[in-house]
Parts: sequence; C-alpha cells; structure tokens
Amino acid sequence: MPLNQSIERPKRLKNTPSSKRASAVTQSKSSRDLSTELAVEIKDFSSWYGDFQAIHNISMGIPTKRVTSFIGPSGCGKSTLLRWINRMNDTVVGARAQGQLTMGELDILARSTDVVELRRHIGIVFQKPNPFPKSIYDNVAFGPRLHFKLSKSELDDLVEWALRKAAVWDEVKDRLKAPALGLSGGQQQRLCIARAIAVGPKILLMDEPCSALDPQSTLSVEDLIFELREQYTIVIVTHNMQQAARCSDQTAFFYEGRLIEIGPTNQVFTRPEKKQTEDYVTGKFG
Repeated sequence: MPLNQSIERPKRLKNTPSSKRASAVTQSKSSRDLSTELAVEIKDFSSWYGDFQAIHNISMGIPTKRVTSFIGPSGCGKSTLLRWINRMNDTVVGARAQGQLTMGELDILARSTDVVELRRHIGIVFQKPNPFPKSIYDNVAFGPRLHFKLSKSELDDLVEWALRKAAVWDEVKDRLKAPALGLSGGQQQRLCIARAIAVGPKILLMDEPCSALDPQSTLSVEDLIFELREQYTIVIVTHNMQQAARCSDQTAFFYEGRLIEIGPTNQVFTRPEKKQTEDYVTGKFG
C-alpha cells in the first residue's frame, strides 16, 4: 500500500452531548461488527529490550475505524506494542522485534519502510501532553508544512479544521499566536490530538492520554474519541477500566508480555473467557 496519498479531511465534529454519547456508545457496541477490514494485522510478534523479552508471540487484528483498548498491569507490553506500530522504538538502544506488523500491504517493520511517511499515517498521542515550544498555530501547522505544499490560506484552513476537529478551536481561536505551553493540561492534550490529525493519519494511537488530566478534561478527551472513531482507527492504552468500557469497541488484555484475551468490549468486561481476565477487570489484581 503506497503511503504517499493526499490528505483526507473528514467531516467536522458533531457536538454530541455526553449523555447522548453514553447511550450511543452502548448501542454502537452491540451493533458494530468487529469482523471488518483490519487497519493493522499482528502475527507472531515478539519484541525485546536487550535480553529482556517484553512481548511474547502476539497475534491479533486492529479493525478499521473502531476503537481498540489495550488493558493490563504496568509493564505488560501495552505501550511497547503501541510504540512498535508507530516505529517509535527505532530510537531505543537494544530494542528489536520479530514477526509481522502490517498495515494493508505495507510491512511496518521493513527496513525499506519510510518511517517519516509511516508516522504521517499512524499518529501517536502520549501520556503527558507534549506541545512544541511554539505558538498554538505553529504546533498544528508543523506537520502539514513538513509533508505538504500549501498556500497560506490553505494552511490557515487546515489549522482551523484540525483545531475544530479536536474540539479546542473555540477556546484558542483568539490566541493562535500565543505559546502552546500556556494552555491548560486538557487543552494541551487536545492540541496534540489536533497536531496529530492535521497530517491526515489513518490510525491514531493514544498512550494513556487522560492519565495526567483532571476529570473534566478526561471527559472532553473521551467525548473527542467518541467523535473521532467515525473517521479514524483508534488504539488507546489505558489503566482505567471504566474508560476502556466507555470508549472502545474491542478490548485486548495483556499480562506479562502476553495477549491473554481479546474480543468485543462488552464480552471482555461482562463475559470474559479467561479467569485471569475476569480477575483483572473486577479488580482482584492489577
């Protein structure tokens, strides 16, 4: 699959109230078919940091335009897998992997894969908001300037579109030239999401995106995930069981670098197949 595709600008957000969102999520989980086209396919995948094996022979699929949650105790391999999907571990000394990670026909792990272009199609948002020490505008414009040749008016439109899509436009539209580091934590995280989607990714990876946020900011990001799921494939690493239950269509439970169980979120939380999964989601360990 070629990576040099033109940017796609999905429709703008519908401002769905949180109360309606909860009802819609419940309905969507019962009706959304997980046996759809896969955005990422993982086969016999293992990884190491030096001599330490962090992931043991995982096989699973991440369905297109669905939300998949990775849950499990700290150190179980969730974030490691997320970082391999985005090739972030390329810069980690001693990190290596074997097996298959594919996005369509593209071999993510192949030496010939253009990593810069790959990351345009697979964006990532980290646990702690990490805006650049630039203006709000320049944070969002950074990626498009790198990947596309746009006029000033086109770039302005794209920045506005991304900030609207990330549900932060109304809060920052009058101070786009102000430093991004002056925003609140929740605003910074939504700005980072705007920065990620401004380059037109197909997949959005979120590594504990709400762990450093207050409850109101967490709700704003969860509302945003609910809206973005209609246009993007989303993978979220979370330690918050309620968040996984609220936000995701599919949940994968990891333990000590192994995939213990994966399935529709309702099933994993209410009718898990493995006793280990049941013990974790009910809080008996973790």
